[in-house]
Amino acid sequence: MEPIEKKKKKRPHVKSSNFYQKQYQDDFVDKWDELIDWEGRTQGEGEFFIEELKKRNSSKVLDAAAGTGYHTVRLLKAGFAVHSADGKENMLAKAFENARRQDLLIRPIHSDWRELTKNVHETYDAVICLGNSFTHLFDEVDRRKTLAEFYSILKPNGVLILDHRNYDQMLDEGFEFKHKFYYVGESVEAEPESVTDELARFRYTFEDGAVHHLNMFPLRKEYTRSLIADVGFQNITTYGDFQETYKRNDPDFFIHVAEK
Repeated sequence: MEPIEKKKKKRPHVKSSNFYQKQYQDDFVDKWDELIDWEGRTQGEGEFFIEELKKRNSSKVLDAAAGTGYHTVRLLKAGFAVHSADGKENMLAKAFENARRQDLLIRPIHSDWRELTKNVHETYDAVICLGNSFTHLFDEVDRRKTLAEFYSILKPNGVLILDHRNYDQMLDEGFEFKHKFYYVGESVEAEPESVTDELARFRYTFEDGAVHHLNMFPLRKEYTRSLIADVGFQNITTYGDFQETYKRNDPDFFIHVAEK
């Protein structure tokens, strides 16, 4: 009898929505807070997200890209009921640890966005998807499916807040990162190795010499707004670095606020 050949496990392509699973290894996750710099991030964004949620009377929030827990912790401290979802268990473990250090307890939900409703059986006043996380989805089908999942778990009149880097500037004029609001860790260099219409590959160099990479899809602002609208969201307002008025290529990040 001929030996049965074992099928090799198919590895996700670098331009695949599943590739983030390979990139967020424990050694990178352990350094993630060096990149964010919680104190610097708070100074940069101020009360923007808290105020946006409060003025819409949101009280129950799903942090859909919880990462190491920065926004979960901030919203818990501000009095919101927050559930924390992420596709990587090591991120959620780090978030739990970060919250516990501040005498807070988070409710973690391990879930892929595309199957969110399989793991989430509650509805929310708001869903936040921050930290450029949505750009890990490389297929338009996945982006539409994820937005539909967000829409379905929102209560009537609920709000979605979603952000991404200013890829318009990178694609049209080249990269210029002001290092002011989001990734403010002074000991970390974050810059793109290459940016095309299909792939933005970023390199993160840490003070101890460690180097990590992330592959992301370069979302253009108007394209993202159209996706959000196609799912059914209305009254979409786009901010540039927390300002409603801005020059097209000035902001580092765009923040979309949309209502169900």
